[in-house]
Amino acid sequence: MQNDESVKYLINCPEGFGQSTFYEANSSRGVTQMLEVFDRLAKKVSKCLGITHAQLGNLVAIDGSLIDASLSMTWADYRESSNKAKVHLGFDLNRSIPLKLYLTEGKEAERPFVIFILEPGQTGVLDRGFQDHERFDVWIDDGKHFVARLKNNTKWDVIERLPFKKYGKIFFFAKVWLGDENHKMRHPVYLVGFNVRKKQFWVTTDRADLTAEQIAFIYSLRWEIEKLFSWWKRHLKVYHLISRNRHGMLLQLLAGLITYLLLVLYCYQQYGEMQPSIMRLRQLRCCIRKEMSCNVYINIHINIEAIALLLLFYFDAIF
Repeated sequence: MQNDESVKYLINCPEGFGQSTFYEANSSRGVTQMLEVFDRLAKKVSKCLGITHAQLGNLVAIDGSLIDASLSMTWADYRESSNKAKVHLGFDLNRSIPLKLYLTEGKEAERPFVIFILEPGQTGVLDRGFQDHERFDVWIDDGKHFVARLKNNTKWDVIERLPFKKYGKIFFFAKVWLGDENHKMRHPVYLVGFNVRKKQFWVTTDRADLTAEQIAFIYSLRWEIEKLFSWWKRHLKVYHLISRNRHGMLLQLLAGLITYLLLVLYCYQQYGEMQPSIMRLRQLRCCIRKEMSCNVYINIHINIEAIALLLLFYFDAIF
C-alpha cells in the first residue's frame, strides 16, 4: 500500500461543497479506504496476470497527465488564464496495470513524485522531463533504478566505450560521467544513443546488467503509459469532472483506476486477454444489463462510479 506520507499528502487538501449528489458524496468519502481497495485489487490482478519481460526486471513507467479545470478550482493553479490539475501515475510495464496515483495542481513538478512511486529494486522508465542529475544519484543510493531519456544538450565524459550490434538503430553505447562540471553525477551511468524514424534519442541507466539493445527496448515500453491515459480519456471519460474540489477529483480518478483494474481482471479471466478493449466493454455492458434487469441502465462512458461498484460485487474481485 502507499506509505503514510503519501496518504497524508493525498488527504491534506481543502474541502468544498457542490451541487450534485456525486459531488457531495465525493467530498466526504475517505481516501484511505479507496486507496486500500485500489492497492489490494492491483495486487490481486498482478498475481493473476503473467509477467512479461521478466528478464528485464521490475519495470515501472512514471509520467504525468494534465486535466482541464474550471477557473473556480483555485487549488488547480496552472496559468493566469487557465487552471489545470495533474495526475502523477506509476504504471507496471510487466503487467500493463496502474500501481500508484497522485493528484496535484497543474504546474507541480513531476520529478519529486518518483521517490513516492518507485520502490527499491524497481526500474523507473522516464521521459526527459524527469532528468535531474542530483536525483539520479539519490535514486541510486536508495537502490532505485532508472532508464531515462536525456535532453539533447546534455554533457558527459566517456569512461569506457562498450560493444553493441552494428548496422542497427543504435550508434552509441558507453559508460560515462553524466553532466558538466557544475552538475556532474557522483555515480557513473550507461548511455545509449539510437535513432527512431530519423529522430535521435539519448537514454541513460544505472543498470550495468543491460545491453544497449535492452536499454533502448525498455525505453520504447514507456509508450504503454501514454496508451493508458488515452484509454482513460476516450472510453472511461475519467477526465469528465464530477467534483471540482481536490478530494472529490482524487476519488473520481481512483474509481476510474479501480474500474480499469476490474476490466483487466474480467478480460483476462473470461477471454485470456491482457488488456481490455472497447468490444469487451460493450459485451460486458450487455451482459450486466441482462442480469441486473431491464430497469437498470448503465452508461459506461459517463458513470464510472456506478459500474465500478457493480463490477466489485459482480466479480467478487477484492476479497
